[in-house]
Amino acid sequence: MAKYRKLGRTSDQRKALIRNQVTALLYNGKIVTTEAKAKEVRKVAEGLIALAVKEKDNFEEVTVTAKVPRKDAEGKRVKEVVDGKKVTVYDEVEKTIKKDMPSRLHARRQMLKVLYPVKEVPTEGAKRKKNTKQVDLCDKLFTEIAPKYADRNGGYTRIIKIGQRKGDGALEVVLELV
Repeated sequence: MAKYRKLGRTSDQRKALIRNQVTALLYNGKIVTTEAKAKEVRKVAEGLIALAVKEKDNFEEVTVTAKVPRKDAEGKRVKEVVDGKKVTVYDEVEKTIKKDMPSRLHARRQMLKVLYPVKEVPTEGAKRKKNTKQVDLCDKLFTEIAPKYADRNGGYTRIIKIGQRKGDGALEVVLELV
């Protein structure tokens, strides 16, 4: 008996498909796919969520000082002339950051091996490169998804059958986070 479904694809195509669907599931909360694909995606997604639940509180808060460029009312950097050259003026700011402990850092890197980068495009500024922003799915796993499932021992996803697909008759399902 095989340990996984081959899904009629080569290994690199199968890996890309599963990574893509896991990323979509964690970003959107639910996806519609075939039953066989859903069962494979469920294995990977539940492993990532379990990892996030285990490491969700494993960090320390550290206060650091950072140099930040001073900006004017329009949002442009303030420059002053020093020895005949224009130089940007910097202010020192204290920030509190979350510093991952080694096991949480390892978990984050394990997640990044599976998850694809996600760009979020706002509806009003569509097709504008500068309006897009990168979504940190690892951080979303640790801060939003993991606390929701902290008291749960597995079973983070649900498969609901919705019927056969019109084109080829494959059984379609909705895979969603519980």
